[in-house]
Amino acid sequence: MVIYMEYQVISDGSCDLEADLKEKYNIEVVPFFVSFDDEKYYKEIEEIAIRDVYEKMAACPKQYPKTSLPSVQNYVDAFLPHVQAGRGIICICLTTSLSGSYNSAVNARAIICEDYPDAKIEVINSYGATVYQRLYAIEAARMRQQGYSLEENVKVLIGQMRDNARIFFTVGNLDYLQHGGRIGKVAGIAGSVLNLKPLITLEGGSIDASGVARSRKKSMLKTIELLKSFFKENGENPKDYAFAVGFGYDRDEGVQYKGMVDEALKEMGVENGADFVQIGATICVHTGPYAIGIGLVKRFEYC
Repeated sequence: MVIYMEYQVISDGSCDLEADLKEKYNIEVVPFFVSFDDEKYYKEIEEIAIRDVYEKMAACPKQYPKTSLPSVQNYVDAFLPHVQAGRGIICICLTTSLSGSYNSAVNARAIICEDYPDAKIEVINSYGATVYQRLYAIEAARMRQQGYSLEENVKVLIGQMRDNARIFFTVGNLDYLQHGGRIGKVAGIAGSVLNLKPLITLEGGSIDASGVARSRKKSMLKTIELLKSFFKENGENPKDYAFAVGFGYDRDEGVQYKGMVDEALKEMGVENGADFVQIGATICVHTGPYAIGIGLVKRFEYC
């Protein structure tokens, strides 16, 4: 059996990684596309800045943008140079409950393996998105840096790390989730009718209702309570985890929320605080411009 020590970590664009982190961890990103008219699609980041997406959404709240997932050919183009160079590939994709990106990558693998039957390409459904997927991809890259083989890396990724990853978040309203048909179990929340703010958990690829709040600030505070409850109920050590705050259109609100999260983390013994990330176009078109929350992934050293 061949053990792959040289391999590339690839993620789709839902990971919301900045350019400097892509370079630092040598993570390649296969982007999604976003459209405001169903005709012209722009490659996220490369052809349309995330800030421009948010500005358009805020200016036209009833105009729902759409995303298009990476095509099979997009993945073939990303995989092929590494296969030809004899490198393995770990490809991390947005949860299948929100996108067919995983299926595109799987089909690309099948096409490549017809010509390169010995190619080692592992496509992983992250069960997550945005800040969760970001942390997940970074952990895969960190394991590679620490000498984990491809096989060892995948074993950790699809085991306890994925099982314990979460996002606790809130949105401005349920309009975008309803419009996109991705509302799932959150449909029972009468947020849009009663002007309540929904609390939502992304876990195991499922978007689940976690309660409501009567104001925006209370909803943000309650996401932090959900974070605390996770550790209390599961007996996990917060120091074993990496955290990232995700915010949408309002950066100032995001800064305020990060301060609240970091204060809570410090009380839990986590000194370094959370990363600070603007949620990308791939996810904001489903959640709306005012999503905000905290993602967490268990560091590989403690899995």
